[in-house]
Amino acid sequence: MTSTIAFIGKSGSGKTTLAKNFTKLISKNFPDKTILLIDNDLTLELSDSFGIKTRNTIYGVKSGKHEYKTGIPEGMSKQEYIEWALEDIIIEVDENIDMIASWFVTPKDCMCPSTKLMRDSLTKLISRYDFAIFDCEYDLKYLNLLIDCKIDEAIIVTKCKKEAIALSAKIAESSKKYVYDGQLGVILNKAKKDDLPKATELLKNLELYNLGHIENQENIDSDKLINTLEIIYSRMNLPQIER
Repeated sequence: MTSTIAFIGKSGSGKTTLAKNFTKLISKNFPDKTILLIDNDLTLELSDSFGIKTRNTIYGVKSGKHEYKTGIPEGMSKQEYIEWALEDIIIEVDENIDMIASWFVTPKDCMCPSTKLMRDSLTKLISRYDFAIFDCEYDLKYLNLLIDCKIDEAIIVTKCKKEAIALSAKIAESSKKYVYDGQLGVILNKAKKDDLPKATELLKNLELYNLGHIENQENIDSDKLINTLEIIYSRMNLPQIER
């Protein structure tokens, strides 16, 4: 069964950086497991973080604007065509790590038959992987326009400032109905030591689950970051790392 992780939050909070580093963490600790990265942010920032200039997207397939690598096979049903087309836009990031980008998402109430076929095809695609990591827009609503997918762990990434944490409460409220049987937590990112006590207390007052914090990345080396992420990961609703 696929374990699903969605990173949400305000633009500039660092969710893409954390999505990338959690990918490294999972790949390191589960080397035989497969990972699908879904870039659901309109800026395609996750793709950029891997040095990938994504031109081919799910929207391109659905809108008929995608240029395929090979000729389109004849005799396929619409469902078979969409599944084949999605394979054509998957990008291999590394061994056992693939990526696919959505870009613009059609509203769920769109009457065109291809909307449901696309959602079904994406569900089938995700189910082939051990982990699926979503780099999302502001909240989970935009992801849910793309696909109905059980979310095991929804992570709101926020800075330690009062206004940012208050916004996280709004993001949690608008996202919780999409985290079906999973967990919704907060990571305090780019945290300064002096800001942590008040930020932690505010999360508690807002009844937001505090997964942990990441120090200001300017002051943290890669090994320390991975160690911190391993501690945070241990608090998540995901397969645990064996020691």
